[in-house]
Amino acid sequence: MNFLEERIMKDGIVKEGNVLKVDSFLNHQMDIRLFDEMGAEWKRRFADKPINKILTIEASGIGIACVAARHFDVPVVFAKKSKSINIEGDMYVAEVESFTHKCKNQVIVSKKFLNPEDHVLIIDDFLANGCALQGLISIITEAGATVEGIGIAVEKGFQVGGRMIRNLGFQLESLAIVDAMDASTGEITFREQ
Repeated sequence: MNFLEERIMKDGIVKEGNVLKVDSFLNHQMDIRLFDEMGAEWKRRFADKPINKILTIEASGIGIACVAARHFDVPVVFAKKSKSINIEGDMYVAEVESFTHKCKNQVIVSKKFLNPEDHVLIIDDFLANGCALQGLISIITEAGATVEGIGIAVEKGFQVGGRMIRNLGFQLESLAIVDAMDASTGEITFREQ
């Protein structure tokens, strides 16, 4: 069992509806030392890739991506879920559906922050059905940039997202893959990696 799986076993809570609550250390209160370990692990797994930018989606991916970016010494761009008055110029836009929030959002990245010379690592906290990743991949593709890999903190291996993204040929590195959860017992089964 790796460091993230151990932390999930210690502090994660399984809720009805295949919800894994990790808000005490991952996506509400953030354990920066844990994020640093995650960043170091992704740097190890993507060491051979010419990554010059990290892309994530607001909001809970931002903290993880920023700490990980220190290991790669690259900037972070995050896709915004709404257009604000301070986003100017042309934008890349993709529609994504959120498993957690049960809604669709348009995500936006300013064209000035993503271009054909970019070699992008996507970082996010969770992977369930893969909609957010597909949106980010489409934005990178539209920019003419290269997806060098995808780093996910927690993948729900019993949902279609991971299999779908891997079948598209992307290097997907999830630090913890949950194969099963039982809300009545709190039991979590991780995939051997």
